[in-house]
Amino acid sequence: MSDTNKQNQNVPPIVINSQYIKDLSFEIPHAPEVFGKIRQQPQIKVDVQIKSQKLNDTTHEVVLNVSLNGDVENEKLFILELSYGAAVTLNVPAEHVEPVLGIEIPRLLFPFARNVVTHCLTEGGLPPIMLNPIDFAALYAVRQKKGNA
Repeated sequence: MSDTNKQNQNVPPIVINSQYIKDLSFEIPHAPEVFGKIRQQPQIKVDVQIKSQKLNDTTHEVVLNVSLNGDVENEKLFILELSYGAAVTLNVPAEHVEPVLGIEIPRLLFPFARNVVTHCLTEGGLPPIMLNPIDFAALYAVRQKKGNA
């Protein structure tokens, strides 16, 4: 076995080098009056997008963009936009890079992004809202289908 093959066997397939909040925006445009209108669970629209870019031969940045819009009694309760990123090093075959960046890395980042969202909302004086798990494989499949259409 060559030295290069031995070295590649000792390197994990995915290394998260760093995680970070790339951008965060949170507003409650009608505070404090809107707090008196919260009598039931707000209507919440969630949108999730994944972006990735190559930083060098083996390192990529993956950004999980989460947007939440909450309404109560037909009035805007809150707007939250989070871009949660990671710099990752991959040691996987070339044909696996795109699925790992589009499925596995977002799956690893999601609990941290969900924690930031929940923390922002509760610290903003709103009832706690826990984002449901996301099927990143299904999102990836939809993106692939749109890209090939």
